[in-house]
Amino acid sequence: MTTTCSAPGKIYLFGEHAVVYGNRAIASAIDLRTTATVTESNKTTIVSSLGTTGIDYAVHPYISRCIESLAVPAVSIRIDSEIPVGSGLGSSAAAVIATLGALNCEFDLGMDSTALAELGHRIEQDVQGAASPTDTLVSTVGGTVMITPGVSTSRLRLIECGIVIGDTEEFSSTKELVENVRILHERYPAVMNSIFDTIDHLSEIGVAMIERRDYQSVGELMNIDHGLLDAIGVGSAKLSRLVYAARDAGAWSAKITGAGGGGCIVALASDADVAAVVSAINDAGGHAIATKASRDGMMIAD
Repeated sequence: MTTTCSAPGKIYLFGEHAVVYGNRAIASAIDLRTTATVTESNKTTIVSSLGTTGIDYAVHPYISRCIESLAVPAVSIRIDSEIPVGSGLGSSAAAVIATLGALNCEFDLGMDSTALAELGHRIEQDVQGAASPTDTLVSTVGGTVMITPGVSTSRLRLIECGIVIGDTEEFSSTKELVENVRILHERYPAVMNSIFDTIDHLSEIGVAMIERRDYQSVGELMNIDHGLLDAIGVGSAKLSRLVYAARDAGAWSAKITGAGGGGCIVALASDADVAAVVSAINDAGGHAIATKASRDGMMIAD
């Protein structure tokens, strides 16, 4: 038998890095997806844009961990993705959830969405050393959500404006960036906690703005969040160049999304301004992708 499952990438409106320390975050699934195709086989193989391997924690750490976590028989797994790797769009979480979903269906393991999201989070923690539950949850359930780690998840109104991704095409290691922030937090706990508290407050007051579709105000708060992410050392010159190009072209907001260091920015814009924002990001040396928020989380292909 063969089972194919897909899961979406995500953007952060607020909360990356801060959420690792128990603060609230708001994220949304986007219409860029990763697909995992699982086929029972006499030998375990993993095929992706990174190459073809067996269980291999150097090349395919996340997929290898998925297979071993579930102790399934030998399988062939093919990963196809529209999400740039190491971009801050949840590429690893989407791959993990798509893979777990396909294995769950192929071998009739009986896991519900909560179990899949929780296992996906543990796998990301195992591989990265530290990870937020946000990415795997959003890839599983889709939509726009606010997460309070260990407490609750609230589904919000879906973001209903233009979303433009600006990819620096510079790889960033989530594991390394999370570790760098951890070191800074250990050195300056009062300063870092103050920054994280402010980011947490942005999530809190952003909820009402999202619910009334006041994306200009949401954008103002996202721009503040970008400055705070810069302050904790996860920005870069190219990220800033794309951020200001997008804002100058009419975007309501533009900020780092995800771990930072490289990877992507996300801009919110009116539908009328999307084309101008795309052109500005491309002209500034990035690769722009116009997309939308997605209601759909993990899906099994028909």
